[in-house]
Order: sequence, then C-alpha cells, then structure tokens
Amino acid sequence: MLEIHCSGTPYEIGRVHGKEARDRVRGSLDFYRGLFNTTCGLDWPGVCEEASKYVTTLETLCPRYLEEIRGIADGAGVGLLDIVALNVRTEINFGLFTKQPSLPVQSDGCTSLSVKTSSDGSWLAQNWDWMVEQSPNLIACHITQTELPKISMITEAGIIGKIGLNSAGVGVCLNAIRAYGVDHTKLPIHLALRTVLESSSKTEAIDKLVKTGVAGSGHILVADPAGGEGLECTRKGILKIPIDEKGLVVHSNHLLLEHPGVVEPPWLQDSHRRVVRLRKLAERRVESGSNVDTPQLFDLFKDQEGYPGSIDRHQVQDCKTQTLFNIIIDLSEKRATVRFGRPTEDREPIEFAF
Repeated sequence: MLEIHCSGTPYEIGRVHGKEARDRVRGSLDFYRGLFNTTCGLDWPGVCEEASKYVTTLETLCPRYLEEIRGIADGAGVGLLDIVALNVRTEINFGLFTKQPSLPVQSDGCTSLSVKTSSDGSWLAQNWDWMVEQSPNLIACHITQTELPKISMITEAGIIGKIGLNSAGVGVCLNAIRAYGVDHTKLPIHLALRTVLESSSKTEAIDKLVKTGVAGSGHILVADPAGGEGLECTRKGILKIPIDEKGLVVHSNHLLLEHPGVVEPPWLQDSHRRVVRLRKLAERRVESGSNVDTPQLFDLFKDQEGYPGSIDRHQVQDCKTQTLFNIIIDLSEKRATVRFGRPTEDREPIEFAF
C-alpha cells in the first residue's frame, strides 16, 4: 500500500499528493472516465463541465481545499477540473441520476458501525465496497497542517477527504445513499469528510456540516472518544442518528430516517439485510459482556450471510461491487487498523496511530 506524508500549505500538501501518487491519481481518472462513460454515457469533457459547476462553491466555502486540489493537479500533471471532478464524483453521479433516472448509475456501497461501550471505549468500523478495478488506486494519506489536527485516512488517489481519523481522536466513515437531487451551493460529500477530519471534536464537526450543508446524499458517521453520531445528508438538509440504548449506530446504503421531500428510488436490495445483520451481530457482541476490541469487530465484518451481497461483499454474479478494505478505529486510543481486500482474505494490516 502506498503511504504518502503531506505537509505545508494547502497547495504544497496537494502537490506532494499528486507527485507521489501520480500513477494512482491517473489511475483514478482512468477508472472514473470509463465508469461515467459506461453508466452515464458522458465523456470526460462532459464530466469536467459538470465539475466546473462546483468551483465557485469551493472558492466560497473552502478555498483551502481548492488550493490543495490545484496542487494535486499540478503534481500529477493533469488539469484542475480533472481533480475537481474526482472530488465531486458523488455529486456528478447523483446529478446525472436526477436528470436521467433510467441510467445505471453506480456508487460505492458500504456497511458501517459506531460502538460506545460501558467501559468508555469508542469505536468506528467499516467495510468499504466498490469496484475491484479501483482497488489499485487506493492510498494511505497522512496530512500535517498548521493549527489543525493531523490526519490519517484511506482515500482514492486524487480525493482529499475520505475515511480515517485525526490526532484529536475524531474519526469518520461514509455510506453512499442514492437519492435524487444535488445542491451546487453546498459542500460536496468528500470535502465534508475532510471537514470532519479537520475538527477537534464530534460536536465541532457536526456543527460545521450543519452550517454549510452537504451537496449530495450520503450517510456520514462521525465519532470521537465520547461516542458516535450518524448524519443522514441530502440536498434538503442533515438529520442526525444518535447512538441507541446499546451504544450503537449501524448503517448501510439507504436512508433510515424520514426525509420530507427527498425521493430515494430502490438501489441495493441487500442494504436492508446488511444493516439488520450487522446490528444483530453488534448487539450480540455488546450484550456478551466481553470487552470490544479490534479483532472482535473485524470478525463482524467477515460475515457472509446473503453472499455475495453480504457484509463481506464479493463482486460476482449480479453483485457489482466488492469489499476493498476494512477499517477499525479506536477513538479512545487514537489508533486504526486497516486491512485491504475482503476481510475473509485476512491480509496483513497497516496501522495508524497518534
């Protein structure tokens, strides 16, 4: 796994990312160029035209992020709008889906979990599912910025916000939600993830996102040592899912709450099964009275009930995506364990620690 360490100004951070992950950034562009063409019938100039609609928003809401994106583009030797397109890929997807609902638009599916234990442990865990063709373009990115928490995350090369934790003990996971509509004036979802990773607490992160709003739909699971909270985001607004009486938040790829005015057509039929299954497994673990730890949580994500569209997902038959990595984050200890591939492959992990 390629690990890159970035520091300095936003532009300098981006330039290191683009230069050191040059081949993988270009790999991400090749992957999404093919995906948008296949599923949306949109060539890359058309994708960049869609991406250009977000530049003014980035200049207004998060000019630092735009500078970092510019640095990635220069470091990788590609165009600015190429990298903007990667960072707003979710919004482009859903924007096209809204205009042409018959398109077979694809997005990454995942199963995520927050656990707050009676012994004051706080955990995040997730299987990230996407097409295996994008797996070679994943990187571990470590970012050091002045007066902000240090960040360690797993991301797709070229994207500045994804899944991980920071030195303040704040972590974030993501579940794609496919609902109609985007709002170009709000914060794109991957930049919302970066905003969480730059926050000093769960409360600060949530307050920031509620203030800016999120452009597209998705579930952002935020946690710190005090526990987790789910944020179901749509262009209409953000609704919160607090931890339940067992200390859990469990999510997959459909909205669990009622969102007035939001239309969510059927997408991944296994999403309902996965959230029920993971909740059952997590409740059983919590109720057993034994301590929650990384190996125990990792075992939950090996589950293959409903294969191939199971928690441990496999890209075969009608299942279009596969688990590309699992991450277990211990917020109390500010540590994370990442295993690439399907959990049942049990590959050697990499560790993040602050």
